[in-house]
Amino acid sequence: MGRGTGRLLGGLLIGLVTLSSARLPELECPEDCDCHYFRINWVTDCSETNLTSVPTLDEGLSLNVYVLNLNGNNLTEIEPFPDDIKLRSLKMADNQITRVTRVSFAGLGYLLDLDLSGNHIAYVEPDAFADSPGLITLELQSNPLEEVTGPFLITKSLLNLDLSGCTLRNLNKNFFTDVPHLNSLDLSKNQFKELKSGVFDPLISLQELKMNECGLTFLDSDLFSKLQDMKKVELAGNDLHRPMDWAAILTPLIRLEYLDISRSNLRNLPDDIFEHNQWLRSLILAENRLIDLDVATSLGQNLKHLDFLDLSNCNIIGPLSEDAFANATKLRTLILTGNAMSATDLAVALSPLTKLQKLSLRNCTLTRLPPSTFHKFPHLQELDISHNPLNDAFTWLLNPLVNLRHLDMGYSNLGSISKTTFHKMTSLKTLILSGNPLQSLESGLFQNLTDLETLELKKCGLSRLNGSVFHESSTYPDLKELNLAGNPLEIPAKGSFLPRQLTRLKTLDMSNCGIESIPPNALYSFGNITALNLGGNKLKFNNENEFDFLNNLPDLEKLDLSFNNLTTITPVIFRSNQNLTWLKLVGNPWKCGCFVADMWEWAQVVKGDLSILVGSTVSSEEVIRTNPKKRNTLYCRFDYRSSPIKQVTSRRQKYYTTANRTWARYVRESACDSSQRILPTKLLPSPEALKAIDLESSDSTLPAWAWTTSVALVSALLIAGAIFIFTLRISRRRSQSAVDNEELSQNRTTSHQPNGSE
Repeated sequence: MGRGTGRLLGGLLIGLVTLSSARLPELECPEDCDCHYFRINWVTDCSETNLTSVPTLDEGLSLNVYVLNLNGNNLTEIEPFPDDIKLRSLKMADNQITRVTRVSFAGLGYLLDLDLSGNHIAYVEPDAFADSPGLITLELQSNPLEEVTGPFLITKSLLNLDLSGCTLRNLNKNFFTDVPHLNSLDLSKNQFKELKSGVFDPLISLQELKMNECGLTFLDSDLFSKLQDMKKVELAGNDLHRPMDWAAILTPLIRLEYLDISRSNLRNLPDDIFEHNQWLRSLILAENRLIDLDVATSLGQNLKHLDFLDLSNCNIIGPLSEDAFANATKLRTLILTGNAMSATDLAVALSPLTKLQKLSLRNCTLTRLPPSTFHKFPHLQELDISHNPLNDAFTWLLNPLVNLRHLDMGYSNLGSISKTTFHKMTSLKTLILSGNPLQSLESGLFQNLTDLETLELKKCGLSRLNGSVFHESSTYPDLKELNLAGNPLEIPAKGSFLPRQLTRLKTLDMSNCGIESIPPNALYSFGNITALNLGGNKLKFNNENEFDFLNNLPDLEKLDLSFNNLTTITPVIFRSNQNLTWLKLVGNPWKCGCFVADMWEWAQVVKGDLSILVGSTVSSEEVIRTNPKKRNTLYCRFDYRSSPIKQVTSRRQKYYTTANRTWARYVRESACDSSQRILPTKLLPSPEALKAIDLESSDSTLPAWAWTTSVALVSALLIAGAIFIFTLRISRRRSQSAVDNEELSQNRTTSHQPNGSE
């Protein structure tokens, strides 16, 4: 290679390195907005900033902005945008806009996507987007649109249009005349009842149509006559019980792949309904009254490409024939939930489905199945046979399912499970045995489930989970979630409560287990737990030591202590749980006291977010509830004789010595001063937490003495700050007392002066 060539390659290499390391230039950004690059595109986020107008160039809007987010503001009108603005995506959802005109969106020559959902738009000018020749997606859902008598929009480029929930009741034949290239259309949650034929004729390119919950009672036989390219149709949640020519309605849809007519009160389906829909892959008929459905005849000879079939809760009472799925041998998902099935007929009907991957037989009144039922499903990965009155011998039938990943046998009347049931299911990820009266588990039952991620054993009558059900020398690194709710658990006074093989647990549910106390070392070695549910137990708080078990959970993020017997609490017990961001305390018989103020201050000051206390504020959803007793709110029992309060607001209040108070109200009324409060220094990390911090930082460049010094310095500052605040309060009280005494003295002097002395 010549010297010149080497220099050239070297120069190119340096240029590439320089180009890759170069930073994109910072562009203009309006005040109170967040601006950043997404890949190489400039994004300006002004959402929820109480704007009443769109930021202008003088206010910092960049001409090179690619995405502008104005969601959740108070915009009512839109001023024209600059002609040279490069805006591609504009988000203006949840504002106060009432009209969309051409003037409003003039100048947006590069606009591709526009979101105007959740406004108060009643009128859209047909040529409103004449300046946006490349507009592809328009979202107008949840706007109160008025009836349109002519074309709704004039735009040749639009591909996706969402008009769901827009109070439309009628679509005229010219509604879609000037959006000929529309590809996706959502008309769900409008009240049409009936649609006239010809309304969709201009949409010859339409591939996806959603009309869920539209109150439709009838479909014209030629409603879809021009939609040969349609691939997906959703008609769920309508009332289509009237006799209709379904075959004629679906015949034009020769490329249809997905059809959902669930929850539409269907009573019967003609034998030849899918005769011309041979490419149909997903069919959802769930929750209809198809009492006399003949599955074999309805599926016909043409649905050879069917991949997904949902017949759940269709009230099918007729037996499944051996030909039921004979022509749908490519089925990978079959849902038969909620239909009364004959075990023998079912086994025969399922036999052709050798490619099945997911099967749901939930609540099918099955008491047994023939011995060879599951031998023909080598690819089955998910099986739900829950809520059936099965017998213990049923579990032997599962042995052939070696590739199973999800198994739900909950609430199936199983009293015991053989230890060999799961021996070959080494790929199992989720196992649900809840609601079975097991009382105890056979030794070695779970020993081969080393890939298990979720284990649910709710309401099984278990007193504890013995380590012998797992392999002694194996670890279960993937098992992250264990649900033991509703069991009469017995927590040993010494030692760990859980098997040592499960030390990687992240989520543990022990709610409604009748637990009265938890020893300090019950969860020792389970420091990976991030979510712990102890709700609905009988826990009490007599002293801080009763919650020492929390010191072993440094990674804890969510803790549920709701509906126990707690009357008081202190934030000090959470000092080892520095990552705690969600604490549920509702439903306990709290007694109003200064601990309420302590917890409030801890959430606001130490954690920096009051919402960490679930129920500290009432959400908008709870405000609109008709039954206030169901509110998820923190209350305490107020007793005037023992609960510190600033003053009695009325004479009558003296006679009502006890009443409920929300924590928020009690904090406002309480007379808990700093001398009665827990100092912030007590909320510093515990020695255990400090040790963990020191171990995590052992690889850093700072020496151990630097960490110790830093902690000591922080502690000193906190103590000094607390003393300063306390001293300042005392000083202010003394000053105010002196001013009050001086005013009183002056008033007395004035009252004793003789008349005319002035």
